[in-house]
Formats: sequence, structure tokens, C-alpha cells
Amino acid sequence: MLARLTSASLLGIEAFPVEVEVDVTARGLPHYATVGLPDTAVKESKDRVRAALKNTGYNFPLKQITVNLAPADMKKEGSGFDLPICLGIVSAEGLIPPERFEGLMIVGELSLDGRIKPVRGALSMAIAARNLGFRALVLPSDNAREASVVQGISVYGVKTLPELVAFLKEEETLVPVETDPSQLITPVPPYDVDFSEVRGQEYPKRALEVAAAGGHNVLMVGPPGSGKSMLAKRIPSILPPLTFEEALEATRIWSASGLMTDGKALVASRPFRSPHHTISDVAMVGGGANPKPGEISLAHHGVLFLDEVGEFRRPVLEVLRQPLEDRTITISRAVGSFSYPASIMLVAASNPCPCGYLGDRKHPCTCTPRQVSKYRAKISGPLLDRMDIHMEVPSVPYEDLMSRKDAEPSASMRERVIAARRVQMERFRGEKRVFCNAQMRARHLKKFCVIRDEASQLLETATDRLGLSARAHSRILKVARTISDLSGQEEIGTAQIAEAIQYRSFDRTRMP
Repeated sequence: MLARLTSASLLGIEAFPVEVEVDVTARGLPHYATVGLPDTAVKESKDRVRAALKNTGYNFPLKQITVNLAPADMKKEGSGFDLPICLGIVSAEGLIPPERFEGLMIVGELSLDGRIKPVRGALSMAIAARNLGFRALVLPSDNAREASVVQGISVYGVKTLPELVAFLKEEETLVPVETDPSQLITPVPPYDVDFSEVRGQEYPKRALEVAAAGGHNVLMVGPPGSGKSMLAKRIPSILPPLTFEEALEATRIWSASGLMTDGKALVASRPFRSPHHTISDVAMVGGGANPKPGEISLAHHGVLFLDEVGEFRRPVLEVLRQPLEDRTITISRAVGSFSYPASIMLVAASNPCPCGYLGDRKHPCTCTPRQVSKYRAKISGPLLDRMDIHMEVPSVPYEDLMSRKDAEPSASMRERVIAARRVQMERFRGEKRVFCNAQMRARHLKKFCVIRDEASQLLETATDRLGLSARAHSRILKVARTISDLSGQEEIGTAQIAEAIQYRSFDRTRMP
């Protein structure tokens, strides 16, 4: 007898439907075969299915069983086909009416005792099921809240195989899981860190506020212990909260990577990723035998922090260049090409030299000019051009460390950042993929970054003296636009241009 069900698999972060056909016949010797380009995890499903059926009171038929996964020319990966294959065998034996599978998409991994374990990509599968017109999605209960965020489709979470079989035989009822998306995004997500804990460093705090207000990339250079990492880890606390659309995009990436644990429904706060400097370029951009998103995409709509950026391998840093411009990353592998979103705020921290004390007033530098030059050359000119803000983070004086004066908290800084972002959202209303000043293109600069004669003359002088590239010139205009937005001014004046120029202090032409 033949049974047909619909399941789903992932291709990058996108889900696509897979028709699961199970044929059980008594002719010939017992045999089990899976066709349709299955990977190792799918091939091993027969052992999990056999044990799950036996341990839940069902018989595994000693017959010829053929499982076909269509379309046959696309590789199927993951353990999510366990449940539909198992149900197909049960249905082919006459225990479940075939019509009960109509309009259902079924995904899940089986444990040997019949429990249904979570899978990757539940949110993408729910979106695909809704868009394809399915009436319901059946998946593990641990994935149910995540999938129920998608409106317009019923989501059933199941815990065990017997529970699902009873539901399909209409012996028991299941209640669809419902989630109110508006309750998942909190206006102010809780953070364990706050800028009020940072003593001194008023200039870096101001620069980071500007960066957060416009979504600009930042390079911080300073001696060890000056607070670079401390400042970077507090950036999410002043960023505006995620919108529902942004949270949905970020959740799809995290879900496809298997990072949605503990039954979470959404990524509710802006991601902060800080990979170790030994990371490979594949781990940074994504890929692998079964391609998954890399660190760049996991930081989508959040912060990617590279601590001790000078210790990262040169190829790892160079792969950042294209995503920083295009806000997306495309990788090509043998199984196909995949595009992952990568709209990030890049924050990098570096020592000024290998020993870390070049220019420090209290510690002498022990590096030779050649060592300093080689160390700084790890950050190429094109990558440095893509950093909107370069700033020094000096050592904190003892008086500031012991000061009892309260520093400005993240809450007040966040209010100014949100107000500036609100201006930008209104400015770019109707524009596709442009939500903040850092994402402006050439036509936007021409329209929104008009400067007066005095400011234009100042920018021209700085461009000539510093030898700035056309890209660096554009970055200065974007930062100046953000500074004006923070101050509530429509026009970009000389003061804003001057401050933006100050944030290019570590441009390549001024580095030894």
C-alpha cells in the first residue's frame, strides 16, 4: 500500500516542501530503502523509526519498504523526516486513513522511545506552509511557540508518537498553539550591563551614541585595559528595540542554525555576537557540508564585535568587505548558492601595536616601527574605509575610576538614539532596505546630505589633507547626517562635519 505525506526541509534559511511517499509491499524479502538524495541523518531514520514503533506498541512490518523524498533532485538533510516516514509506514499498514494527511505539513525527529524531538528551521517551515496554502503544521512541541508566531496557519505541537497517531485517528484532539506576536517584543529588553558602569571615556561614549543612532561601523583603538570591550558590550543597551519584522528575520536565521532553545518564540533583543579570533572564514560567512548561516548573519540587525581585531587572520577580515556594503552575503557551494541577510553594525577593537602601549603616557612601547606597521596592516585600507567611525580609547585616569559622580545611564542615551532613528525611519519611508543613515546610497546622500558652503569647504580641506577616498567622504556625510539627527537639526552644519571628520582619526593615510 502507498501512503503520501508532506514534510519540509531547509535550503539555507529557506524551507521548501518535500513529498514523502512510503510504499509497503509483502512481495519479496524484507527490505528498507530510502531514495531522493537523502543525507546520512535521513538514511539513519530507519533505525529510529523501527525502535520508536516497537517501543510504543506498534509493529514494524517485515516487508519491502521504499521511501521516496520528492523532489528527487534536491538533497534532503536533517532528522525532521523521521516523523512523516514513521506515519507513512503506519498509514500504509492501514492504521491511519490517508485522507487525514490532506492539508498537513508534518516535521519531527523521533527518539527511540517514541518522543518527538525538536528540529531546526521551524519558523521558516511555518512560513512556507502558510504560503503554500496548508491548513496546519504538525511539529514537536518544543518548536510550537516559535512556529505559532506565523499568522494564518494552525500549529500543533506534539510530544509523543502515540499522541499524534491518536489525533490522526480522531481518537484524541489537539489544541492549536496560539501566540500573540505583540506580546513578544518588549520596548526595553533587560540587559545585564549599562553605560552607567563605565567611568570616564566621555568621548568614546559620545562616538558610540552616534554610531548607534545611525547604525554606523566603529573601530576603537587603545591600550589594554582602557575599556574597549566594556564599551562594546554595552552598545546593545542603547540600540532601539527590534521591530516585529526585524525579530522575525533574526529568528529565521537563529532557528536555521539550531539556536532557538528553551521553547523561545522569537529573538526578542538585538543579537550581539563576539567570535574568537581563531574563527575560520567559513564560520564567519557561513557554509559547511549542510550550509548554515555564519557569525555575520547571526548578528543580523545587531552587533558583530571583533575583539583584538589585529589577531584575526587576514582572509577572515577580508570576507567582511562585501557584506558591509551589500547588507547580504552570498555563498556558493557544491549543493548550490545561498544568500543570507547580513545587516550588521560592525564594532572592532584593537591595540595600537603588538605590545599595546604605543602612545601611552605611562607605559613605554617596546615595538619597532616595522612591527607596528605589520600589525596595523592586518586591517586593509578597503576594510578601514568601511568603518564609519575611528576613535581612540585612552587609559582611564585614576580620578575618573574613583569618581563618585554617576555616569549617564543607557536609558537616557537610548532615548536620544530612538528619537534619531524615528527621524530616519520617517525620512526613508517607502525605501526598500534603507532604515538608517548607515544604509544610505549615493542617491540618498545627494538628497538628504546637502551641506552649506562653509561646511563643504571644511570637508574639501579634510579630504585633501587626509587623502580620504570617495567611500570615506561618503561615510563622513552619513555620520554628519546622524549627528544632525541627534541634535534635532534638519541641516548639516560646520559643527557636524567637523565632529564627523574627527571620527576618521585612524584613517590609513595617518597611520604609521
